[in-house]
Amino acid sequence: MIDLNADLGEGFGRWRLTDDDSLLTSVTSANVACGFHAGDPATMRRVCERAAAAGVRIGAQVSYRDLAGFGRRSMEVPAAELTAEVAYQIGALDVFARAAGSAVSYVKPHGALYNRIVRDAEQAAAVVEGVRLAGSAMAAAAGTAQVALPVLGLPGSAVHRAAAAAGLPTVTEAFADRAYRPDATLVPRTEDGAVLTDPEEIVARAVSIARGGEVADAEGGALRLSARSLCVHGDTPDAARLARRVREALAAADILVRSFT
Repeated sequence: MIDLNADLGEGFGRWRLTDDDSLLTSVTSANVACGFHAGDPATMRRVCERAAAAGVRIGAQVSYRDLAGFGRRSMEVPAAELTAEVAYQIGALDVFARAAGSAVSYVKPHGALYNRIVRDAEQAAAVVEGVRLAGSAMAAAAGTAQVALPVLGLPGSAVHRAAAAAGLPTVTEAFADRAYRPDATLVPRTEDGAVLTDPEEIVARAVSIARGGEVADAEGGALRLSARSLCVHGDTPDAARLARRVREALAAADILVRSFT
């Protein structure tokens, strides 16, 4: 069993990058841009409504405040400020998710922030505190106990260690369309070959990961990735068709595709 997630709502105003409606027919979890790297209130509302109607879980894809760089530039943000910005993004998305009859079910950092908190313990702790703060506010609004939002990220990352210490669930993730270093971290997008584009290769890697098998790393070695969720990037060329092919291949391999929440 594995979850299939993709990044949705990555547009701004009249500009749209992701084919949200098509992706929602294949994925089980939607990482929705919250306005800092992409997305705007109207887009967030629309994607939440359509995800809720499709029975797809809604996740907050939080980022550095970097619209111009699409959230892919690492930034030096003070811990308290980063905590507040993470909580702010989750809260904004949750308004639209709840209006659609759903709720934010998990959090996935985006881009440079995602990669930074694999190793940066200080920024990882700030992100986790933002997730915890948002969960407390969501619980207070609903009159329930603390909402412990799961954090989606790379296995063994600093953010997962911080989340576990704070009592938040962690969910391990792997990427079908990204190249990996031998240490199981992602090859930076600034390097050639970081993003995989061959559909056959991506589909084969997805099935192997879901089965607990091996995939090739960027240096030709064998790498075994542990994952409860599998990502296909929404901005990958022809992403919607690729996600559909991955979903069909997983089903053909008798792998149940369902959300982790």
